[in-house]
Amino acid sequence: MPAWYNRAVWVWLLAPFTALFALISGLRRALFRFGLKAQYKAPVPVIVVGNLTVGGNGKTPVVVWLVDWLRAQGYTPGVISRGYGGKSAHYPLLLTPETQAEQAGDEPVLIYRRTGCPVVVGPKRADAAALLASVGADIIISDDGLQHYALARDIELVVVDGKRRFGNGYLLPMGPLREGQWRLNKVDAIINNGGPLVDGEFLMTLAPGNLMPVPSTTMADTPQAVPKAKSRVHALAGIGHPPRFFTTLEQQGFILEQRLALADHKAVVTEQLEHLQSLPLLITEKDAVKWPGGHPNTWYLPVDAQLPAAFENVLLTRLKELHDGD
Repeated sequence: MPAWYNRAVWVWLLAPFTALFALISGLRRALFRFGLKAQYKAPVPVIVVGNLTVGGNGKTPVVVWLVDWLRAQGYTPGVISRGYGGKSAHYPLLLTPETQAEQAGDEPVLIYRRTGCPVVVGPKRADAAALLASVGADIIISDDGLQHYALARDIELVVVDGKRRFGNGYLLPMGPLREGQWRLNKVDAIINNGGPLVDGEFLMTLAPGNLMPVPSTTMADTPQAVPKAKSRVHALAGIGHPPRFFTTLEQQGFILEQRLALADHKAVVTEQLEHLQSLPLLITEKDAVKWPGGHPNTWYLPVDAQLPAAFENVLLTRLKELHDGD
């Protein structure tokens, strides 16, 4: 909703609804804080990777980074997720190589294919966490769920979009905030995606990988040359902030003829590709996991999160505290 980020005055018409949202969410937090609503405590440590705003801020690259980093520390991590955009016949759902984005959502499928670690999706994160622990995970990463207080957590990480930050600073629906900025004082670390940095935040950069081909499902595949820098291409992104992807492509040297920006998690339909056939089409990895075909020369750009050693030290310290407290 652009009005959240351009300081539109008319959002004040929504002030009564924001007051109601603040009252309900505050009451809900209090019920969990005072034990009037039950929390599920998993048998293994839980790390929540969340945000304060609606929309994508870059949590998925952080989750992938955490899986790799925790493995390097000797852990056997697993991931739980709401599975937004997916529809399964049953929950919790343990992903397999055959699981599609239509069942589990695009981000969980991306994480599973990227890391190979166990991934469980379900609207009740407590059930997902219990299943994940039962299949051998000794530490759980919750993809989103900062406000899902029914699941107890040991470490909280918040990802902030360095450019959009918190928009107009108001709670929903006047603004993009799920909780007030006071919540940042309660978490273990704040990860800033792309900068500029604010004191106390850790800078995350996204390093682009090599372009990878996306097999077509509607046309016969024919070998295509990998698009090179300075070549003309079309671009498509269905993520939280598509301009970030387009800027990355331009920084890689590509000349973008047409840009198609979709809502976060929105799947493309083949009819939208009819006017993009003239050039190679570059898309995000998240779009690739639910790609319907319809363009015979499509490539996705994987990205890897890069985080500073100081952030690793924070995690090591917190994990040691958890271990020593057992």
